[in-house]
Amino acid sequence: MENKGKNIEQAQESCYQQWMSLQSQRVPELKQALAQRRTHEGTADAAADDNKLRELTQNIIGDFKNYAGKRADLSHRCSSNYYAPSWNTPLENALLWMGGCRPSSFFRLVYALCGSQTEIRVTQFLRNIDGYDYSGKGSGGASLSDLTAEQLAKINVLHVKIIDEEEKMTKKVSSLQEDAADIPISTVAYAEEHVGEPNAMVDQALDKQEEAMATLLAEADNLRVDTLTKIIEILTLVQAGDFFMAGKKLHLSMHQWGALRDRRRRECIID
Repeated sequence: MENKGKNIEQAQESCYQQWMSLQSQRVPELKQALAQRRTHEGTADAAADDNKLRELTQNIIGDFKNYAGKRADLSHRCSSNYYAPSWNTPLENALLWMGGCRPSSFFRLVYALCGSQTEIRVTQFLRNIDGYDYSGKGSGGASLSDLTAEQLAKINVLHVKIIDEEEKMTKKVSSLQEDAADIPISTVAYAEEHVGEPNAMVDQALDKQEEAMATLLAEADNLRVDTLTKIIEILTLVQAGDFFMAGKKLHLSMHQWGALRDRRRRECIID
């Protein structure tokens, strides 16, 4: 009912805007849940905080699954919009892989946070900031800088597997892109007297192309959701909360940074 009176692109953009709004909503929820968990570390309230944080992380995974399902439904009517969305900034579209981010980028985020948090904690220790506990207990002993060797080994193994899956899907989309110059599209384009005239054979071929692209988009979204789920299974609750908050802030920030760069480009006059 919510899509009544909208064309397909408007419905897809509306779905995206709802998703971005939900990302914005989850950030303060994560901040509050993480702050409470760290404050109550070692107290009787920690168990309740764990339950709240666990419920929130599961809800976030559910958010991803629901969004992927909506995209899959809308993409069957027109999948090409998702490969270069008009509602994205050019910066975001330049970074797209199969209509979204690369699942392997999730691992790069883990590695980046692990290194940056370690550096911050060392700096805090050297400066002897009041209230800082070098043993790690002050932060629940579970930030991403506290990844164990076992956790890192599991993350690395999963990273390699996901890269292999990405390469397989990239080959599929490459094959689809090559098909665009195949029969009957290329022969019709050559034979037509006037460029770009409507043609039933071409429409059928392009419809088939869009269907295949929609299938690949759904596969890519499933891989993204599956990758997130498996990463979270390796992390502790607090680490998972940190990871999700960083990912959401990065996603929201990239959209804003892209819009800022667009405004600057429009204002830049060249001879």
